[in-house]
Amino acid sequence: MYQGVLELHSYWAFAVLGLLFIAVLNAFMGLASKRAFLPKDRQISMIALIFTHVQFVLGLVLIFVSPAMEAAKAAGMGAVMKDSHLRLLLVEHPLVNLIAITLITIGWSKHKRTGDAGKKFKNIGYLYAIGLILLLSRIPYDQWLG
Repeated sequence: MYQGVLELHSYWAFAVLGLLFIAVLNAFMGLASKRAFLPKDRQISMIALIFTHVQFVLGLVLIFVSPAMEAAKAAGMGAVMKDSHLRLLLVEHPLVNLIAITLITIGWSKHKRTGDAGKKFKNIGYLYAIGLILLLSRIPYDQWLG
């Protein structure tokens, strides 16, 4: 089960990063051109949000079936914090990704509460961009691409 969830989580990440990039680019292009916020803009942002949330759920499942979690239980939290690889997988990656997904969700929620197209694009653009940067900062690239 672990290997299957890990592969799905890894492949789904490409879609998440791509969709977030498209949503950020779309928001900044809409903001720069001062155009109306169209249904397609909402759909792009919503699809990126949904894919991000699915990725987070896959990550939660992965943590609980991971051999790294078993090693952490056996070694204790002090040993996890001293081991940079375990710390990345079990502490930094989940925590920073939770913060990123929270910011993305806030961007989505804030855009719904305003009628001004510029503010909609700004809320989505900036908060999704910060979320994307945070996600990129804590990817375990050695495990993901290796």
